[in-house]
Amino acid sequence: MLRENFNDNWKVCKSVAALDALFYPEKVQEPKPVKLPHDAMICSERSPEYPTAGGGAFFKAENLEYTKTFFVPKEDQGKVIFLEFEGVMQYAFVWVNGGFAGQHPYAYSNFYVNITDFLRFGEENTVKVIAKNGAQPNSRWYSGGGIYRNVKIIKGEPLHISMDGVMISTPIAESDRAVVEVRAKIENENLGFRCGWLKTVIRDEDGAEVAKERTKFHVFSEGTLTVQQRIYVKNPKLWNLDAPYLYTCESILESEEIRDKTAVSFGIRSLTLDPERGLQLNGRTVKLKGGCIHHDNGMLGAAAFEDAELRRARLHKKAGYNALRSAHYPMSKAMLDACDRTGLLVMDEFTDVWTSCKCDFDYGFSFAEWWERDVEQMVYKDYNHPCVVLYSIGNEIPEAGSPTDASWGRKIAEKIRSIDKTRYITNALNLPGAILDVVVPMMRAQKPESAGAKSGEINQVSKDMQQDMRSWILNSDILQERIEESCGVLDVIGYNYTTERYENEPKLSPNRIVVGSETSPAALAENWELVEKHGYLIGDFSWTSWDYLGEVGIGHFGYEDDKIDRFYGDYPWIAAYSGDFDLTGFRRPISYWREIIWGGRNHTPYIAVQRPGRYGQKPADGNHIWTDSISSWTWPGYEGHPIIAEVYSDAEEAELFINGISQGRKPVGDEFKKFYCQWDTVYETGEVEAVTYIGGKETGRFRLKTAGTPRLRVEKESESLRAGTNDLCFINIELADENGILNTAVQKDVTVSLTGAGILQASGSADPRTEENYYDTTHKTFYGRVLAVVRAGEEKGTARLTVSAEGMDSVVVEIPVV
Repeated sequence: MLRENFNDNWKVCKSVAALDALFYPEKVQEPKPVKLPHDAMICSERSPEYPTAGGGAFFKAENLEYTKTFFVPKEDQGKVIFLEFEGVMQYAFVWVNGGFAGQHPYAYSNFYVNITDFLRFGEENTVKVIAKNGAQPNSRWYSGGGIYRNVKIIKGEPLHISMDGVMISTPIAESDRAVVEVRAKIENENLGFRCGWLKTVIRDEDGAEVAKERTKFHVFSEGTLTVQQRIYVKNPKLWNLDAPYLYTCESILESEEIRDKTAVSFGIRSLTLDPERGLQLNGRTVKLKGGCIHHDNGMLGAAAFEDAELRRARLHKKAGYNALRSAHYPMSKAMLDACDRTGLLVMDEFTDVWTSCKCDFDYGFSFAEWWERDVEQMVYKDYNHPCVVLYSIGNEIPEAGSPTDASWGRKIAEKIRSIDKTRYITNALNLPGAILDVVVPMMRAQKPESAGAKSGEINQVSKDMQQDMRSWILNSDILQERIEESCGVLDVIGYNYTTERYENEPKLSPNRIVVGSETSPAALAENWELVEKHGYLIGDFSWTSWDYLGEVGIGHFGYEDDKIDRFYGDYPWIAAYSGDFDLTGFRRPISYWREIIWGGRNHTPYIAVQRPGRYGQKPADGNHIWTDSISSWTWPGYEGHPIIAEVYSDAEEAELFINGISQGRKPVGDEFKKFYCQWDTVYETGEVEAVTYIGGKETGRFRLKTAGTPRLRVEKESESLRAGTNDLCFINIELADENGILNTAVQKDVTVSLTGAGILQASGSADPRTEENYYDTTHKTFYGRVLAVVRAGEEKGTARLTVSAEGMDSVVVEIPVV
């Protein structure tokens, strides 16, 4: 079927109930033109009074109305026509020409609406989409609002290949031969018996034909059938992490004349799983170097732009990651495509809730009625993506410990297996959360004044839980009895923050396979040692690899004068501040420590420096906290003051030099962490350098220098944009001296303005505690950095971004729009 972009020429306004619009016309707003994908919430105001609260970063949420007028040619009469919505936040209702055409409550799964019967051919038509996002809170994180993923219009003949109807697997994937199994579902909406042929052509990345097949079929009126083909490919290029090669499968339905055609990309690869070798890709064991990500793209909000998703994927890969977990909902098509292209494996997660709501208005309201359709959509969406290796059926689901409600897990798992037997199923279990009916009364007895005891909210319970209580729970017979069934339906048991149980798993069953589905960032050294030691431990997913909006302040350092007793921070916190990457995609120090543990950086050490203004103060303990450090040797006003310099390395020893003078040599790895050592020294301007040694021989050097007087340094990440598309150019703005050294100590108000053939989509810093808006054009630098994002305009030309700051020469960056 012909798929066309349907993102242009929409209008949006606050949705007003019909009676209110009739009796109170002043409530009706003038619609504003928008181009999809569009996140309305990121453009709204913030207040501590809004019900989104800290989980939703205090943003205002509203019910939204989107409308679009479009012409349908007379010659389309007789065809079947659908709209595909890749994601609407949330409770979407669709009308066409005033007629109710469909609805979909789950905000994270794509859905199709057959609009054929509602259209007027040869005339203008109007589609209206209502997103009921005003009922808050609807998520435990920043959700965004509106039609935040792509929309397509799909046209086909009555005899056509179904939506997501081509499903490709590779049961044999070897270096000299592969079997590509193609299953195509065909629908006949004609009144009449039809004969046809399905022609399939496999093409390589250059478009050359490498294999083909043609199969005859007959189908009855209003009938469906599935055509299966086994196609042999000689000397295939296998999809793997280092060379993610993609083929294209063209499916052409022929009946008298060509009736339908579709093309999907896929990879030829094999997956196996066992307790000794773990997860194997093309016969080689792969340990999952994973990160959990939310769906937002920082200052872009929830809008799923292809370039933003591809940028995130590439930066993860460059930092040493080989896997991502979509937490806690199905991953966008754009991110799946990005992972296919970059060679990242994916754990795609279905939901954060089953029947027990975690927020007042979350998916728990709709789960019992809609789960089966939403599971189907997730699996059909994922099926042809070689990056997807695991389905997670839930995150920290309390029903997993219920004798009656654990059956939901079995239903979901078996539904997935009924569609896709080529991948593996897990569930991200929070073990105390599975027996909250036991845990919360214990907490109320031991810590009656704690927020966790009062609320019973799982994150707060985990924060407040005493270690002795935690140890008892994780080793209790009652826990094992309660989760036994939930574990038994899985191919891989997912544990959130439960490293203590890893080595006990083979005693429970020699067939068990485990993944750290969500772990503390600073626990990687201990976790990874176990992952490498045991075949049945297949990987580790840190919370989180990329900072995100909402769940504000969970990575807060919590010094005595700046404590947060609750799990979330107070307004104006906007971000979690727990990622290896900050909101702008800039790597934080823990990212380099992680890369070194995973064997990266070729023995080159890394230096981070703790903020001297906090010297001698102890930060709070927490699951999502690293040291309060940045990679900088620019600390004006602290000359002669004590300072902590950290060195990360996989060497045996490290030596620190300040202005050429040795501060001593130390073994790498101390009481704090492995692959880590620190020097309690005195700050001097100039240069700090780390030299590392193995067997007494130097293996690497890394140095930081004090920055001089800053100037604006502006660098664009894209050379050009395509007019009329959703192409983005990310522009890094830094305060750097004449030698290019980032000055993290100077804070400036940076103003950006755009003229020409582009749109300033967003700008801002990575500051997790700010009252600035990402639609503002002036922002304070955060550790010397600001990011601007330019979106392609509709017409060809040049987009010119002017960057200015008081006392500095302005810089103009030109971006061709071609």
